[in-house]
Amino acid sequence: MPLLRFLMIMGLLFIVSSQLSGCGYNKLQSEDEAVEAAWAEVLNQYQRRADLVPNLVSTVKGYTAQEKEVLTEVTEARASVGQVKVTPEMLDDPAALQQFNSAQGELSNALSRLLVVSENYPDLKSDALFRDLTAQLEGTENRITVARNRYIEQIRAFNTTVRQFPVNLTAKVIGMDAKPQFSVENESTIQQAPTVDFNNAPASAE
Repeated sequence: MPLLRFLMIMGLLFIVSSQLSGCGYNKLQSEDEAVEAAWAEVLNQYQRRADLVPNLVSTVKGYTAQEKEVLTEVTEARASVGQVKVTPEMLDDPAALQQFNSAQGELSNALSRLLVVSENYPDLKSDALFRDLTAQLEGTENRITVARNRYIEQIRAFNTTVRQFPVNLTAKVIGMDAKPQFSVENESTIQQAPTVDFNNAPASAE
């Protein structure tokens, strides 16, 4: 009797497992995990950039103390990024993702202006630490672009799956819905690495 009961339970589990697999449940779970992993890498690269900022500002300040406005702008932009509360729920909240994008975009713009200003200070440009920091910053911006593109692709795959029949029925039952992408209005700003414009650099203060 116990053996028969065991076999019945195992058979029932097999049937349930097959049905879940057939209705897309397992695929939804797998792709949801992939989205979260891709998002974690995006955050990791943004954090790497944020960690570089204090050292970069400190190095630049040693040569360009009079550029207080630009230095303050970078510092405040970094602080703004830190104030955005990053939670797993953000992946399903367009407004929270928009706030995150905006904060990162402001920091990108502030860093761009800082690098433009630095072009007016030959001693700064020849500083080994400054060169190393800017090289790390450029490398981080490239990593951010790669991580964001991977995340965007994972979101695309998940959203395609969650909208397809009959998986969409399963998604509705378990409370899964399409996830927001990076907004178009922020995309061009955030994915562009800081650049140096030699023609439009402001004149150095005397």
